Amino acid sequence: MTAQEGATLPPDFVAYRRTPVFTEASVPAGLRHRHQTKAGVWAVITVLEGRLRFRRLDPTVEIELDPTAPGIVGPETPHEVEPLGPVRFFVEFYARPANPEEQVG
Repeated sequence: MTAQEGATLPPDFVAYRRTPVFTEASVPAGLRHRHQTKAGVWAVITVLEGRLRFRRLDPTVEIELDPTAPGIVGPETPHEVEPLGPVRFFVEFYARPANPEEQVG
């Protein structure tokens, strides 16, 4: 799902890891095939340039991501991505902080 469809990160979650920037040539095979985040982990797919097809599985929903439309992935949501031509993107992972003092807001 994307932010435009109502999916938003929980307000108390914080970013804890970010992938390198991937291109259509460097996107890992694992991202192109069914995978999912861990329990309690959200992900935001940020497209810097170009377009990326985000496919949520079970049930299948396809969404085109671009620099104006990030992809927000909920915990344990099976999904995959497919470059639509030249693209640059990264994925950032979010979770609830172990220490409540670290919460944003």
